[in-house]
Amino acid sequence: MSQKVLITGANGQLGKELVELFTEKGFEVYGFGRDKMDITNQAQVQEVISTLKPNIVLHSAAHTQVDLAESEPEQAFSINAYGTRNVAVAAEAVGAKLVYVSTDYVFDGTTDEPYNEFSPTSPLGVYGKSKLAGEQFVRDLHSKFFIVRTSWVYGKHGSNFVKTMLKLGKERKELSVVADQRGCPTYTLDLANSILELVDTGKYGIYHISNSGSCSWFEFAKAIFEEAEININLTPCTTADFPRPAARPANSVFEHMSLKINDFSPIRNWKEALNSFLKDC
Repeated sequence: MSQKVLITGANGQLGKELVELFTEKGFEVYGFGRDKMDITNQAQVQEVISTLKPNIVLHSAAHTQVDLAESEPEQAFSINAYGTRNVAVAAEAVGAKLVYVSTDYVFDGTTDEPYNEFSPTSPLGVYGKSKLAGEQFVRDLHSKFFIVRTSWVYGKHGSNFVKTMLKLGKERKELSVVADQRGCPTYTLDLANSILELVDTGKYGIYHISNSGSCSWFEFAKAIFEEAEININLTPCTTADFPRPAARPANSVFEHMSLKINDFSPIRNWKEALNSFLKDC
């Protein structure tokens, strides 16, 4: 009998990728967007999950607008913290494994070293704080969880940095891109495959999942234009040149310590993943 998987945020860029992959792998998939299950409505979450009784819950729904979160903290905490509590409580009640998708924004980015799963958290803004509160609820209220922190996500669904660069490359002759923030780009397909590998096990805990290697946004943009053969004059700039409401971590490079220790497949380099995405899109 195939396993039942319930996916929150099923209309988002990662959610859609998860729905496609898990369906393709023979799972019985139930995808929910906000229209069908509002995670901030505890009674509704309880009812949906207790009726379906999934074996696995993939919780990718989130308030992800980092700058907007600064001006609407209650909204961000309602979705990212209490929405996650609602999902965790309901998933625990039916004995489902839970995957909570978290973020590099739980770190302040002030060190020069890559962050592993045991590095101390210290979020800079509302978004990171609300996602970390979600992690805490998962740890407190669920017994079979995978907290998956990821970063710089792009894929074929939704809007993201790669698609924005491709669009701007067609419209402009020159572009400035921030060069003093470093991180790990993550292709949704690789992230989804890694999550698929995790949930097949009982190796619960916190995982950093991104493509391997790291770059600055400027280097990422440069690689996109080179690979797509777009001729554009690209200049590096600083974060201070483009003030935004929410502070960004200057370093959010991940070390994949938990994947290594628990014998999971290593994830391919970000450049290889980018090339593969650009060929497919």
